Amino acid sequence: MATFALVDCNNFYASCERLFQPRLRERPVVVLSNNDGCVIARSNEAKVLGVAMGAPMFKIRKLVEEHDIAVCSSNYALYGDISERVMTVLGASAPSHEIYSIDECFLDLDRLAVPSLTEWCRVLRERTRRWTGIPVSVGVGPTKTLAKLANRLAKKSAKAGGVLDLVHHPAWIEAALRKTPVGDVWGVGRRWTVMLEERGIHTAHEFANAPDGWVRQRMGVVGLRTVHELRGFVCHALEDQPSPKQTTCCSRTFGAAIREKSQVHDAVMSFSERVAEKVRHAGQVAGAVQLFIRTDPFAQGAPQKSLSGSATFHRPTSDTREISAAVLRIFDRIWRAGYDWRKAGVLLLDLGMPGDSPASLFDRIEAPDDGLMSAIDQINARYGRGTARLGLAQKDGEWRMRRENLSPSFTTRWTDIPSARLT
Repeated sequence: MATFALVDCNNFYASCERLFQPRLRERPVVVLSNNDGCVIARSNEAKVLGVAMGAPMFKIRKLVEEHDIAVCSSNYALYGDISERVMTVLGASAPSHEIYSIDECFLDLDRLAVPSLTEWCRVLRERTRRWTGIPVSVGVGPTKTLAKLANRLAKKSAKAGGVLDLVHHPAWIEAALRKTPVGDVWGVGRRWTVMLEERGIHTAHEFANAPDGWVRQRMGVVGLRTVHELRGFVCHALEDQPSPKQTTCCSRTFGAAIREKSQVHDAVMSFSERVAEKVRHAGQVAGAVQLFIRTDPFAQGAPQKSLSGSATFHRPTSDTREISAAVLRIFDRIWRAGYDWRKAGVLLLDLGMPGDSPASLFDRIEAPDDGLMSAIDQINARYGRGTARLGLAQKDGEWRMRRENLSPSFTTRWTDIPSARLT
């Protein structure tokens, strides 16, 4: 029987915020989305107080004040770095692994020969907590879907103690399926949940026992594979080498609506720098670029506008200078004054590896790489993102996101490294 484990970091963003701030250890903590909009992570203490996931900040402000809830702006530089450390520990502990998200990792434990898998998982939990400071839960199942389900129950059950093995305790699978709402099954989205519940299917157990033909007719092959996974048949193998991205994007909702062309210009230039950096980090090049700017669709009575444009590169590139020049040409072409612009984004399209595109007889000769991009990336990797820039945009502006409660970059910027004092 196949053996998959899903390791999930508990309340990951909140746990990261607590790592270097002991004052938060016993306090309820919430982390807000971009522009300090709504709740995207909660500590267990905040959950007990009734803070709902996705709740807008303005709706929970009274609750925050009454219970002294610590409010943190999202610090993705910190979360990304801590995630990499957690995944390094997990990857070194198992024969093979798949990083599923910033706080989740699948492990293939088929070839793991240990006396007790549950005990091995408990050791892994403790090792991860000791080496990274992040608490995790581990669910083990004969399929990835059942491992995901086991992880959910491992978090909720005090008896499980953060580990639940459904492979070596197959009798528990039926009970686990009965305890799991169908909407909490991996791969069953909101639309399918409504459809299934309307037809009397409320639990994972009822879903697993639905007729194959009925499932395929209404949910296609994807839904049928989910059902088979719930029955213990492997339909999703471990993807230890994820497919390269075809597109990548940097977009932001502005901290406030802006009208000035210079402010929007600075925003899109900054996004160009960031998206070029992302492509270089992946070792890829882009064949085309797209720019969009739009107003706030929820602003009642305000004129609405959505503009976009694109350009194709003569040769695929990851050079910030070429990408920014193309974005600037698009921006000047599509710009319209008189609107309250609220969001913009830069997308790089047709991504591939350098050298994949065959050269044409009529291609112009490219100047050799002068090493500037590599130098900038190395400086930013060592001293923190944004340390070295091309000066294409102002460092600050009205378009910058609202992040009033942003924690320091404890692990990615030298000046933010915490220090200890002996007394």
